[in-house]
Amino acid sequence: MRVLYLLNISNPDRLSADSGWIFADLLAPALADAGAEVTVAAPAAAGDARCGFHQTKVPGTKYRARFSADIDELVALIRAERPDAVVANQVEEAAAIRTALLEAGSDALLAGYCHYLPFSLTSGGQLLLDPSLNDAGLGRPVLLAFVAGLAACDRVMVHSSTAASWVSAAAARLTVDLGERLRVVPAPRDERLVRAPATAQPTSDAGAIGMYNHRLYAHFGTEQFVHLARDLASSSIIRLRVMDLFGQRRAERTGLDDSPEKMRDQLAALPHVQIVSDRGDRVRYKNLLAGARFGIAPFRPGCPWSMSVIDCQAMGLPVISPRLGWLAEHIDTELCFDTPAEAVALAERLAAEDEFHALHAKRAYASTADFAPALVAARYLEALS
Repeated sequence: MRVLYLLNISNPDRLSADSGWIFADLLAPALADAGAEVTVAAPAAAGDARCGFHQTKVPGTKYRARFSADIDELVALIRAERPDAVVANQVEEAAAIRTALLEAGSDALLAGYCHYLPFSLTSGGQLLLDPSLNDAGLGRPVLLAFVAGLAACDRVMVHSSTAASWVSAAAARLTVDLGERLRVVPAPRDERLVRAPATAQPTSDAGAIGMYNHRLYAHFGTEQFVHLARDLASSSIIRLRVMDLFGQRRAERTGLDDSPEKMRDQLAALPHVQIVSDRGDRVRYKNLLAGARFGIAPFRPGCPWSMSVIDCQAMGLPVISPRLGWLAEHIDTELCFDTPAEAVALAERLAAEDEFHALHAKRAYASTADFAPALVAARYLEALS
């Protein structure tokens, strides 16, 4: 099977902070191992030497990535690659890609991978627009473009059961019936970040380190984490390590949303909170994770998946989490909390009780086993068949 993978990259200056690129970089070689011929069209190459690469422009903003597809370029690319399947990592572009397939005379299957949802659903079924995609009231046009993209796809792939439920519900409200086109295909874990839980870091005299390795956008619920960080930092046995994943960002990005810089400064001012950077180095990132005792999930309501949570769990780090979205689906219910007081109690148990920690370290590690790239690639190809 010849697969053309169309990938938008929102963080070309720090690829290690771009989950879409990391997933493609892990998945493309696994697809090649399974016998597929893969070409990645993106601003930066992903995969290995067996994978083809077509360089595309970096979109100036996240909105350009959704509303400025170059159909002439797509037609030329499709004619050159002659794919059996095209994967649109930016679902909002699927209608434009379908147009290009038509013009190119291609009968390739079009699959949309819902890497990021521009909405979430509350427990009561209320649809909420994602605030990160609602500048100048663009949230509803983005949602409409997303659902239009779903309608243009032959397959729709989502990370989780939670995402499948949300996508189906949003599509149905806008009169798009996904029928048998929907597939749950999780993202691959990074095998470089896998460690047996038996080697997990013990609590030292300085305290147990809790790792927060998520992007610091406001829409990730970072302000709620800042409040929790104050409570955790007051514990005599907890220390926090917070990842600065972005470093210095481009003006185009900070102009739209400077919350990561503001949140980072607020966290840096707290006692017992260490701001760290992996500098884009996966070995350094692994070592930073290895020095922690447990992880902390984000407070992001519309969370259909979290690469950073999987990174912690694959390293044998139990993750405490607010009871939200996919987090509540995936993380052990014993480690989910509803209040800051419950979160502090869980963190202190993981810090002080070796038996409790060992049990949840094993469960965390085991929860990622099905996300090995080879297994994910097999599910991917099955969805594309």
